[in-house]
Amino acid sequence: GQERCLMFITGYAVMAGAAERLVLGYDSFGNICGRKNTPVKGAPLSGRDMTNKKYVFFLNSCSLEMQNLKISSLSLCVSSCPQEQLNSLEDLQSFARNNGSCLCIYNVNISSYTLNPKAAELCPTLPVPPSKSFPLFNRCVPQNPECYSKYASVLISMVNEMDVCHRILSGIFAGRDTVIGLSVFALAFSLILVLAFRFIRTVLIHTLIALVIFGMFFVSGVLWWLYYDYRNDPSTELETEKANVKFLLGYAIFSTIVTVVLLSLILVLRKRLQFTVQLFRIVGKIIGRIPFLLFQPFWTFLILVVFWVFWVAVLLSLGTAGTAQTTSGGQVEYRALPGIYYMAWYLFIGLIWTSEFILACQQMTIAGAVVTCYLNRNKNNPPPHPVLSSISVLFCYHLGTAVKGSFLITILRIPRILLLYLYSILKQKVGEYKPALFSCLFKCCFFCFWCQESCLRYFNQHAYTTTAINGTNFCISAKDAVSVLAKNSTKLASISCFGDFILFLGKVFVVCFTVFGGLMAFNYHRELQAWVVPLLLVGFFACLISHSFLSVFEVTADAIFLCFAIDMETNDGSAERPYFVDQELLVNRCDNRKNI
Repeated sequence: GQERCLMFITGYAVMAGAAERLVLGYDSFGNICGRKNTPVKGAPLSGRDMTNKKYVFFLNSCSLEMQNLKISSLSLCVSSCPQEQLNSLEDLQSFARNNGSCLCIYNVNISSYTLNPKAAELCPTLPVPPSKSFPLFNRCVPQNPECYSKYASVLISMVNEMDVCHRILSGIFAGRDTVIGLSVFALAFSLILVLAFRFIRTVLIHTLIALVIFGMFFVSGVLWWLYYDYRNDPSTELETEKANVKFLLGYAIFSTIVTVVLLSLILVLRKRLQFTVQLFRIVGKIIGRIPFLLFQPFWTFLILVVFWVFWVAVLLSLGTAGTAQTTSGGQVEYRALPGIYYMAWYLFIGLIWTSEFILACQQMTIAGAVVTCYLNRNKNNPPPHPVLSSISVLFCYHLGTAVKGSFLITILRIPRILLLYLYSILKQKVGEYKPALFSCLFKCCFFCFWCQESCLRYFNQHAYTTTAINGTNFCISAKDAVSVLAKNSTKLASISCFGDFILFLGKVFVVCFTVFGGLMAFNYHRELQAWVVPLLLVGFFACLISHSFLSVFEVTADAIFLCFAIDMETNDGSAERPYFVDQELLVNRCDNRKNI
């Protein structure tokens, strides 16, 4: 099944890939700079230990040429770049002895620099201009103005003609530390909100709304400012930088629209704040009986992080999978293997399905614990270890339910991804002229799929709760949940709508400030890095993290009131069929119905 395919892709990526080549660079003989290497058959200068040689040095840096996306000049791994101009072979020899950095081909001994008759071919073209290491791709960049302009033009041409996938993967690899740090930042914000919602008050709701409004305005302003800054920057030449400008414009427009919509919703729903506080107090009491529910998102987050790190590592390795082939003179070239793009698409689908499956397991665990506590007759003596009991039941009986629910979400996401992919291809072919009808149809289809996915998520959540109550499979539970929701649609809508809106504001709060941190962090690394893609990953991870934590309240509230609806249908409050609900919750429900 899917597991065997993912294991095959993982093994293939690990065996055939080399993600270090994207950032660390490699010489003309197949050695990756900054690490130990294995020999390549037919290349006697390969397989060298380059641990202390971290920089790529071109022997002919002042007259580079591009041939089939390859730089014609020989390249070596060196321990340091020459800081001063070297005018003779004696200067090369002195530099190698004083700095331990050999600028001639590896099989030339330092003592024979001035004696070897082929030194002109095996050593760099004289004079060697002073150079400095380029921090992102670890290249020695000449500082002589004439050489620098030639070097930069060739490097820009190479990066612009690189495969888009490789540019994106390079940006992810270079910004991996920032992505991880910002994910931890989102985790801290989510934890603070979870604890705040546990002891919610009216003042806290107003504070959260004010912070969300401020954050949305601030992020929108920063996005527009960065867009104008990039657009008016005369040094914007690389395709990665031009892509950054386009994505920044899209982010700014999207952020502005979301800000306007949220402000409108806040103005419409502001009179329901007190009702939301009462709802969260009831949920807080249930969570107080099962305090370990608050730790459930932490384990979910750890599992998601492990899976994301694994996925990114496999993707990076898969994107660099290629065979080393020797050419004339014992040099090495890496050629891409067929079928890589199909594997990458399958891996991306696996990312969506597995992430949704992990979140579905969390929802079922919370719903099972809440149902166990709700169906307990003795409210003063709650059942022991309801969370562990729920996890045990999930793994023994209901993993198939979580797999089916997450698979349905994945199926609805695939058409959206394909639409986005087709739209990007058609937009490139059409060029500047984009028919309004074509764009409108695409956006309508995309919005329809998004609405279907949101509705399916809502029904899946109630299907998981029904499974925890009745112990039935996914299809039967989904049918029963739809029946209960149809009978109590007005009641459940009035109860859950406002609480879900506040929780949504909490998620927006986490994503908003995490993306702002990403904007500030990535803005310092503009050169040759497609940082828009890592920023998109940061927003995606922040959204999943905040959803994972704040869904504790969401799932608990929905589970409580679905249990309550089924309880009201099944029992009548008599001595023969008493309600499972405790009296305080029943009184609050009656009072709220009067207020509605």
